[in-house]
Amino acid sequence: MERKNIIKEKSFAFAIEVVNLYKVLAEKKEFVLSRQMLRSGTSIGANIREAEHAQSRADFIHKLSISLKEANETEYWLDLLHETKYLSEIEFLSIKPKITELLRLLTSIVKTTKSI
Repeated sequence: MERKNIIKEKSFAFAIEVVNLYKVLAEKKEFVLSRQMLRSGTSIGANIREAEHAQSRADFIHKLSISLKEANETEYWLDLLHETKYLSEIEFLSIKPKITELLRLLTSIVKTTKSI
């Protein structure tokens, strides 16, 4: 029986939300900031997937550290889109806790793996 990979599942679900949010922002004719958010927001899960088949513990840490950086960048774009009124309060509050959770999980995994 395969173990559930929570970070993999959550990052994929988050990427889907980012893609859908990008579509909404494109309808509002906002392309520059939202494209940055799309790139970094989908990169989180892509790097987590790469980490699944890391060649070493150092490679695993490196891939998840990239995911952590991308999550941090995504949070920046979401905050900026919210502060510039491209994201409504409802849109922002529906996605903000998810990026916060991913940041917390990734930080914990990286720290734990480094300490082993």
